[in-house]
Amino acid sequence: MVPKELLYTKSHEWVKREDGTVRVGITDYAQKKLGDVVYVEFPQVGTKVKKGEAVVTVESVKAAESVYAPVSGEVVEVNEALSSSPGTVNRDPYGEGWLFVLKMDDPAELEELLGPEEYASIAGEG
Repeated sequence: MVPKELLYTKSHEWVKREDGTVRVGITDYAQKKLGDVVYVEFPQVGTKVKKGEAVVTVESVKAAESVYAPVSGEVVEVNEALSSSPGTVNRDPYGEGWLFVLKMDDPAELEELLGPEEYASIAGEG
């Protein structure tokens, strides 16, 4: 089920708008495709990223996949809890399994993201 309050990317990231920042994770569809997540590699807090750049690497028993910046900005927080418990990404992808928080350079970039209905059709959940 695709949460209605979030925005999405075609590369299967979810985006939750907060106060001048966005919290980012991978969708349920993405975590199912990856399989059991065994390791998450984070950037340093303070790293500047451009929209579409790889920010995080998520490794599973099947593969390693990049997670991309949905908007340009600065990494202001990473989910350190995943270092000791990476499987949280599988168990709770839209909650405790979030990956990082970006301080947005340009909130207008959010307008380019997908709404829940659009994303559901891409992920075959529509």
